[in-house]
Amino acid sequence: MAFRRSSFLKLALALGLICLVAYASRGVWLRWIGYGLIHDDGPAKADCAVVLAGDPFGNRISYAADLVRRGYVPFVLVSGPPGYYGVNEADLAIQFVVNKGFQRGWFVPLRHDGMSTRAEAKVFIDEMRKRNVHSFLLVTSNFHTARARRTFLSVENSKGYTAPFRTVAAPDAIFFPEGWWQDREARKIVLLEWTKTVASALGM
Repeated sequence: MAFRRSSFLKLALALGLICLVAYASRGVWLRWIGYGLIHDDGPAKADCAVVLAGDPFGNRISYAADLVRRGYVPFVLVSGPPGYYGVNEADLAIQFVVNKGFQRGWFVPLRHDGMSTRAEAKVFIDEMRKRNVHSFLLVTSNFHTARARRTFLSVENSKGYTAPFRTVAAPDAIFFPEGWWQDREARKIVLLEWTKTVASALGM
């Protein structure tokens, strides 16, 4: 019995020490969890930009619009899954940036029925192949970039499409890798994105 009590105490002390170290170093590993979602190549000249759906704040489309304004790309393909109240999301996004003063002619809505990043990638790649696009910028929210990049690389490989692309991280209104754990909505974003990342790695 004495041996069991001693072993239990050692285990409890070890677990307590691990918890203490984890708590003391939380600023480091929590940042790692946030930065692990991000892959940002930065912009460069390309044939076009593609903007993924799923950003109700308009940060993705606004960032892409600015890429056209700065001369990185001549136009933007805008993902258009079913939107809200019967209005396609691409139409909502384009109207949003037009209202901000950008030219409507810079944006091409790409309407589809896909409801996942992989479905979007297939639609975009088929469209870019038709348009003879040889390079593109993949624009999405910062927390979505790493998974989106892996998905596009996988779909490109499966379709035999070899156009190089750069993943460009649009700043998000809620998620900041340096302090995401301090905001409830940001914590939900991180939990959902890591869940999708693991599910994608498992082929789900």
